[in-house]
Amino acid sequence: MATFSPSSASPRLTTEDARVLLHLLPAEIGPGLSDAELDAVEARFGFGFSADHRVFLAAGLPLGSPNWPDWRDGDPDDLADRLARPVEGMLFDVEHNGFWHPDWSPRPTDAAEALKVARAECANVPPLVPVYGHRYLPGTPGAWGHPVLSVHQTDAILYGNDLADYVRHEFAGRASSLTAHVTVDFWSYLVEGGPGIDVIAPTPYAPYAVTPQEAVECLRMLAVERLIGRRPSPEQLIEAGLTALLLDVETESLPLLAGLTRSEHERADGLFERVLGELGLADALPVDDTGLPWEAARWELVRWWLGLIVNGHLAPGAGGDLITYEGWGALARPRVLRPLFEATDAHNDWAAVRSGAREHLAAAIVTEAERLLAGPWPPARD
Repeated sequence: MATFSPSSASPRLTTEDARVLLHLLPAEIGPGLSDAELDAVEARFGFGFSADHRVFLAAGLPLGSPNWPDWRDGDPDDLADRLARPVEGMLFDVEHNGFWHPDWSPRPTDAAEALKVARAECANVPPLVPVYGHRYLPGTPGAWGHPVLSVHQTDAILYGNDLADYVRHEFAGRASSLTAHVTVDFWSYLVEGGPGIDVIAPTPYAPYAVTPQEAVECLRMLAVERLIGRRPSPEQLIEAGLTALLLDVETESLPLLAGLTRSEHERADGLFERVLGELGLADALPVDDTGLPWEAARWELVRWWLGLIVNGHLAPGAGGDLITYEGWGALARPRVLRPLFEATDAHNDWAAVRSGAREHLAAAIVTEAERLLAGPWPPARD
């Protein structure tokens, strides 16, 4: 349950690499932590920094924002609370939302006993150590190359293939082309098989097309997602094809795509490509012609996701996470998306979870999505 396998594709972070990353941060950078200071933090709070996290903090300590944990002079109670949030958020979902991890023993029928068992199970799991806000690295001493996870309750998102990739993505709008990976079995369930949202997985929207034009739009947007490296599943391609077929969209290959069985899923990508060509969509997709990776495609997707949020086909929190990751971060933090980013960040805050304020905060995401859609598109992006 607690095994991990850091990626061999991630190079080891050097002190010089870490200093370059620190220069990307919009933060005050204090002197790095000494080995003795890092050891003292680990001993006081009972965890171990991963190897690259230690190198990063030894090169410099980001300060000046409540999102950065101050491992030197911070309030010990605040630091302890930050370390406890991932598990406490999961236990909140155990108690209130019926969550139960498949690695755990069978769930007791008594609610108090179930919470007790879940807490005991979590004690055997590598902890998540805060990097920035609710972005975390698994705390496994000596290990390199863990992904950075964004975690609130049982919603876990891959936010970077490793620490360096995360910093470049979150603060400079530059993500690597490495294949995303997860390394700790327990936490990876929340990304791959749990109730959380993987922002590089297919958009988790409820199908909505009721006209042929909307069905074709869905097919096009799946194609645009593939341009930027997202991965629509065979089921999603087939479902989009079936919806289009039922709405009288006509192409030679559409019935073949729509009719694929589970044993034929490997044919979905090829048939989807044929459908795009037959509809004239393949030659009309956005091109990658600016300094930001797939800039035009990302803005097109942001607009689509905003519409899905407003129309109720994509949960506000999930949609906000997608736009934060693929829009706000990947497009170098455009000012026009800052209010949506801030509304999403507030929605994900652990204090909002505990206070029961998330419904109100979800409404704020919808309101901001409506405001963006009502303005010119593409919006001014200074």
